Amino acid sequence: MMRLKLLMALLLLVVASSCKVESNPKVTSPDSQISVKVGVTEKGRLFYTVNFQNKVVLDTSYLGFDFKEMPSISKKLSIVETSSKEVRSRWEMPWGEQINVENNYNELQVDVEETTAPKRRFSLVFRVYDDGLGFRYQFPKQEQLNEVFITEEHTEFNLTQDYKTFWTPGDWDIYEHLYSTTKLSEINALKYRNHPSLGQTYIPENAVNTPVTLVGEQGVHLSFHEAALVNYSGMTLKVDTENLGFESLLVGSDNNDYKVKTTTPFHTPWRTIQIEDNAPDLITSNLIVNLNEPNKIGDVSWFTPMKYTGVWWEMHLGKSSWDYGMTLNEEGKWEDTGKAHGKHGATTENVKKFIDFSAKNNIKGVLVEGWNIGWEHWIGFEDREGVFDFVTPYPDYNLEELVEYGKQKGVQIIMHHETSAATETYTKQQDTAFALMQKYGIHTVKTGYVGKILPKGEYHHGQYMVNHYNKTVEKAAKYQVAVNAHEPIKPTGLRRTYPNTVSREGLRGQEFNAWSPDGGNPPGHLPTVAFTRMLAGPIDFTPGIFNIKFNKYKKENQVNTTLAQQLALYVVIYSPIQMAADLIEHYEANPKAFRFIKDVGVDWKQTKVLNGEVGEYVTIAREEKETENWFLGSITNENKRDIQIKLDFLEEGATYTTTLYKDGKNAHWDKNPLDLDIETIQTKKGDQLSVKLAEGGGLAISFIKNKEGK
Repeated sequence: MMRLKLLMALLLLVVASSCKVESNPKVTSPDSQISVKVGVTEKGRLFYTVNFQNKVVLDTSYLGFDFKEMPSISKKLSIVETSSKEVRSRWEMPWGEQINVENNYNELQVDVEETTAPKRRFSLVFRVYDDGLGFRYQFPKQEQLNEVFITEEHTEFNLTQDYKTFWTPGDWDIYEHLYSTTKLSEINALKYRNHPSLGQTYIPENAVNTPVTLVGEQGVHLSFHEAALVNYSGMTLKVDTENLGFESLLVGSDNNDYKVKTTTPFHTPWRTIQIEDNAPDLITSNLIVNLNEPNKIGDVSWFTPMKYTGVWWEMHLGKSSWDYGMTLNEEGKWEDTGKAHGKHGATTENVKKFIDFSAKNNIKGVLVEGWNIGWEHWIGFEDREGVFDFVTPYPDYNLEELVEYGKQKGVQIIMHHETSAATETYTKQQDTAFALMQKYGIHTVKTGYVGKILPKGEYHHGQYMVNHYNKTVEKAAKYQVAVNAHEPIKPTGLRRTYPNTVSREGLRGQEFNAWSPDGGNPPGHLPTVAFTRMLAGPIDFTPGIFNIKFNKYKKENQVNTTLAQQLALYVVIYSPIQMAADLIEHYEANPKAFRFIKDVGVDWKQTKVLNGEVGEYVTIAREEKETENWFLGSITNENKRDIQIKLDFLEEGATYTTTLYKDGKNAHWDKNPLDLDIETIQTKKGDQLSVKLAEGGGLAISFIKNKEGK
């Protein structure tokens, strides 16, 4: 431990300047490509500007707050002191897209005070990296500002051109909208109110959710988001279509006339702007995680990144059900009346089949949904509090037997806690539920929050739920439980601070392909997701559907990709837990294609983004920890394309047995999605591959390093 502390001390270099007063303070990135200036107008309005490669990308953007029963902070401000420092450090991810993360930035702190009573004070802190910047407000303890009720935060991002924008509506309840691609001036989020294929939605203004990615003239790429969202409300961005800008619009609550309640001292989340001159570098940026605090929970070696199968997709297809067929009696207790419908999926017998299959195929986990009582009354009901029980299984599911059966075969059970958004019930049962997991050595839970939040009036992305999600992660850590959250708050890099927050949904996922009346996810969905939602953090997308057209179950739905793209997603869409989501029989019917899922890694030493354009295509290569094997995934939208891949990332002097899983000659996401060619060759560093991607297609490659002498 002492050696580790010494090493970290050697890796950290901080050079602080003396404090002073500057009327127009400035800070630049370490490579001097990005610069930020701060100023105050004659009326005392605080603003900032951002330059990239000597061109203005954010023009005069004003800052301020509105409060309940208190004057706004927006005018009559003056800069009273400034300070700056340089930080050059490195830290290690316990799991992630890479091991080592460079954390190099220049910081500027601008201390501001009102020129007239009540003379409230706050600081504006900028951290500028080579890949972008983050800034936040810090309010010190002060007599004139103690308990604070923020009704709105006014942070502007005023742009200098009409960017091509990849956006979803600023919905307060879900992130499950498809991405739209328009000019910034043409954004109209309000047309997605009450979308027929979605559940609850609430879109109060023409705003977008973050991350939102913009592509401008001469290759400028921007992405706006936030980092370290703690005890605050989630931020959407209100769109100014005339003046071409965004302004923060916090998620509120129907129960309060404010959006954030806190006390001084406090600070806001970081408002983040990734800035690059190309699309691939957006993906390799570590801006979001770097702006979060270091690990607070210590050793997390009890969590193992893994692939998993599970009782899940069969319910979406209608092959089986989550519920067993119990009855809720007048006393509010569940009874087995002997009228089970026989379609229950989470049976001991069925789960054993998944354990057996996983054990044979290098898969270490099995997710089981629908194992616990309460599913008969979980959706479409107002009285959902007290319905779910997170420790009591259905009569046909033996948790203890299955845990032991899995241990004998090296396969873990992944717990599932669907809350139906009844937060008080889940909060009350968390200690008991996590203690049960700890008792059986279960280290991963998938949580769910389908439906309107209870208590009524709260939204999934407001301060109440932000705190609930974060407290759940903190409590889970005490029981050595890692959390994969569905219907979550968006990721903001807290996986650095709490490494047991391993993955989450927070986008329109694979399941929409099974039942969405609007045709599911189009071929362009994931080439957009890679440059938008994935910039925020890991995604539990549940790839690997082999039965693309599932006519046996639902003739009106299908997956809108080729089989090759389903394989490529294991590399392209990052998560430390990756589901082989299809039914066992579909994998057993196609063992040659399934070999890639058996081989592919989930925890990486390094990541290289080889090419890509937002919404069009992307190619990513990742080196697996310990094995020194590489895996590559490439996906395209509805357009076919030829791609060239130069193998510069491979180790010098090594050779690799390389297997390509590529679209066949006649492959097409709709007309012929299962056309797959598999080819094995020998490769080395510097070789070049030429591959054709079909419409909605993809490419998956495994590079297995040959041992010396082979």
